[in-house]
Amino acid sequence: MTGVWWRRAVRAVIGRRVQLRWVHLVLGGALLMPYYLLTTVVFAMLVRGADPFTSLRWQLGTFASALPLAAPTALLPLVRPLEATAARSLCGLPESAELAAGPAGSWDARARTALWYGLHLAIGGLVSGLFLSLLPASAMLVALPFTDDSYADGLGWPDSFGSAPTALAPLAGAALLALLMGIAAAAGALLARCAPALLGPSPAERLAAAERRAARLASRNRLARELHDSVGHALSAVTLQASAARKVLDSDPDFAREALAAIEETTRDAVGELDSVLGLLREGEGAPAPAPSPTLMDLDGLLARTRAAGVAVELTAPGTLDRLPPVVSREAYRIVQEGLSNALRHAGRVPVRLRIAEDRKKVEITMENPVDGTTRERPTGGRGLRGIAERATLLRGTCAWDTVDGVWRLTVRLPVEASR
Repeated sequence: MTGVWWRRAVRAVIGRRVQLRWVHLVLGGALLMPYYLLTTVVFAMLVRGADPFTSLRWQLGTFASALPLAAPTALLPLVRPLEATAARSLCGLPESAELAAGPAGSWDARARTALWYGLHLAIGGLVSGLFLSLLPASAMLVALPFTDDSYADGLGWPDSFGSAPTALAPLAGAALLALLMGIAAAAGALLARCAPALLGPSPAERLAAAERRAARLASRNRLARELHDSVGHALSAVTLQASAARKVLDSDPDFAREALAAIEETTRDAVGELDSVLGLLREGEGAPAPAPSPTLMDLDGLLARTRAAGVAVELTAPGTLDRLPPVVSREAYRIVQEGLSNALRHAGRVPVRLRIAEDRKKVEITMENPVDGTTRERPTGGRGLRGIAERATLLRGTCAWDTVDGVWRLTVRLPVEASR
């Protein structure tokens, strides 16, 4: 137990994390030097009797006067990402610490960056000055008993130790060195504690980041819905078409050929829709614009492929659907496509009634198919039904499904005026 305590104490003073923090402190002292030297020259030129080179009082005054000159530098937007990178790499911050990655865009963020910059330079300058002055003194004290002490006569150290300077000098040197290391460790820990508060993102930046994550998630969900609806419908239709062709391959070759032709057409259309969806991922990369997504104007082809799978679809719709806004027409097509896919997957080859009604305010889609005891129940809806509900919600519409008197009914209402 004693050995473990000792190792922990050594790591707390000279461990890798403390070493990196010491480098960070020295970096702060180095950044302060141009401002310190400028202030030194100004004092030497303008103040009579100023001695900033040898007088400790003038050196401290010069140090205090240089800090206000350095702080405005941090108002530059790019200072924050540079300081945040240095702090993240050298301060040994916990993984939960959140530092801003981008430039400071608000005056609040710039003010906090200026405060951090001044704190970094002030503590770094003090620690660097202590090391520059006291580290050589510690080395001389440790070496005093083993060398000619004439080099220390001007420093007054032998007189300070009285009658036994050579016996106490190494102990004083070791204590001074330990004090320096403790000061560096404490200063590094202080900066590490202040970094998240001063270099972290502001509430507005956190909100903007959350909105960007939400936008990316919404985009991913939209792509997932498109893939699910287009490819899922094609696979369901192809499965039924291939099953029907296999069963009548010998007894009805003509029907089998029609089913194979329907499979070919379905897969070709699915590849085109898949390319359209994947084209959304390539937007902004210099790729050609993806093919337009299908709309209700392409409904005849969708119904023909579904009928080729052995499903009788009865359509009731206005004579033309080209008056609908494009976004409503696209989403309505996907809703019908997913509704037919659900009928294929869960009910099999049962007749489907599709009604589309539209007026100036809304378009209403109703799909019905009979269910029996062998039909797999969908009390909560699968991924496809959730996708239909999400599409309706995005357009501020409504979606409902239920089984009434042995009939599965899906009803979707999409507002038209809000989408124009």
